[in-house]
This record gives sequence, C-alpha cells and structure tokens, in this order.
Amino acid sequence: MYYPTKALLLIATLLFALNATANTTVSAVADSPQTVRPLLNGMTAPAVTLLDQQGKEVQLLTELGKKPTVLVFYRGGWCPYCNAQLAALRDIEPKLQALGYQLIAISPQAPKAVAQSQQITKGAALNYSLLSDQPLHVARAFGLAYYLDDKTTALYKGSYGIELTYDNTGKAVLPVPAVYILNSKAEVQFSYVHINYKTRLEPELLLLAAKLAASR
Repeated sequence: MYYPTKALLLIATLLFALNATANTTVSAVADSPQTVRPLLNGMTAPAVTLLDQQGKEVQLLTELGKKPTVLVFYRGGWCPYCNAQLAALRDIEPKLQALGYQLIAISPQAPKAVAQSQQITKGAALNYSLLSDQPLHVARAFGLAYYLDDKTTALYKGSYGIELTYDNTGKAVLPVPAVYILNSKAEVQFSYVHINYKTRLEPELLLLAAKLAASR
C-alpha cells in the first residue's frame, strides 16, 4: 500500500509521538502479543549481547555506536511475512545508507538459521547485517518478547517443523515484529511495534521516518 506524502507525514508524526502500550518495564516475557511493553521513544537501548552468524558474541551498544541504526526485529526465516519484509528492506537499504544509517535485523533463531536467511531471502542475498538473539536477551530488553501459546507452538513445531526458541521455563518465545530507529547514542528516535505479525511497516513510511529522524 502506498500513501501520499502528506498522509505519510501525518502518520510519521503520530508514530513519533505515540507509544500507547509501552512503559519502562522491559525485562519480562509477556504472556501474549497484546501485553508486550516495548521500549519507549526517547529511551536508550540496553547493554545486551547478541550472536553473529558464527555464534560469536556481539555487543549491541557497540554496533549502535558506529552510526545511526535501523533495527528490525523479525520472527525467523520460516515466517513468510518476515521474508517479505527482509526483501523489502533490501530494496530500500541504499536509500537508508544515503541518509547515514546502517540496517540490522534480529531474530531469535540460531546463528546457522540466521546465516541461511542472510544468503537467500526471496531469491537473493541480503547485504545488511542479520544477527541472532537466540539467548532472547535483546527481545526481552526491548520489551518485545512474548510466550507463544501451547496450541500454536504444537502447530508450528509438529505440522510445520519450525525450530522455535525456548527460555528456561520450557516455553517458546517470539518477538513482536518491530522497527526502531536509533541515533549513534543508542537513543530511540522512532519505533513501530504491531501485535499482528502479518502487519509490517511500509518501506516508504520507514524511509520518511528515517529522514525525519536524521534531520533532528
């Protein structure tokens, strides 16, 4: 779906101003997507550790300190909506780079699965960074992690053979899909979080938000 420029400006302004369900409690895993509490605009990203595609530790704040960042949380390479989003991000990455941003996408999948998504997503490789949040540190810290219900877990695992990520309770955990724009001080300038995993941020809106954030 494409929006005229004035509508995009209005939507972006609202998205910068509103974060109705978010608060400062960001460490717990929510019981459902409806009860997540995402990191607020204006807050600073936490000091947490991810894994690269070889399984080596990566410090999030070190990566964010390199330059302004578009940070994307996705469910996994098994999710067709995520793959469509990753491919759309590939198409607009040159424009984000021209605005001074790096693009990083994070999934709870194991490093090997993340590497597979890096190489082939919608028929072509991705040029931007994909990192693993298999320990679930980042999704928890950003307030995006939630427990997948038992019925859906059984369906994903049994019928579709999806390798999910589990925490120490033995329950499957996923992140609510989200997009953050952060400056080089790791401060959140913009966020888009949607509890319906089928609804993703339009590339045109992300570019507009990135332009507005870069002009601050």
